[in-house]
Amino acid sequence: MREVTESELRSCFVNATRRELEQLPMPGLHETMWGDREYLGWRDPHSSRLGYLVHWRGDELLGVVVRGAPGGLRPGIAAMCSLCHSTQPATQVRMFSARLAGLDGDTGSSMGTYICDALDCSHIIRTGPPHLVTSDRIAARAEALLERVTRFTARVERAIREP
Repeated sequence: MREVTESELRSCFVNATRRELEQLPMPGLHETMWGDREYLGWRDPHSSRLGYLVHWRGDELLGVVVRGAPGGLRPGIAAMCSLCHSTQPATQVRMFSARLAGLDGDTGSSMGTYICDALDCSHIIRTGPPHLVTSDRIAARAEALLERVTRFTARVERAIREP
């Protein structure tokens, strides 16, 4: 992922309210290892349910606000993140919903999917046993992750792009 600025972040969210943008907490942009990310994901430290996903689509920065479900999955079972396709303990995966952009979102329409609770899929695909984290395997997983993130954000954004 290419580096982003605070002003770019504040202007890229397609489904954020004015209030959400005003209260948007900034992640540590100067501490981010941009080369090891397919997207920037972070949780709001002041609201345990809010999270943010941002990625580049060509030269356009696109962001969506996501909201975690109030309850988690049942402990003791495994769950799979729909973005990075990593299987983890269910307590580390959560249902997140994103209000659709435009008028559909204004009427309460949203879509949801299971995502790593910490929104750290870029890190997850780079960790594991040595035989699973080869450079070829990481590159393939990174490409697939970015494709799924792009597809998810496009579905959220589509509401303002379609007549």
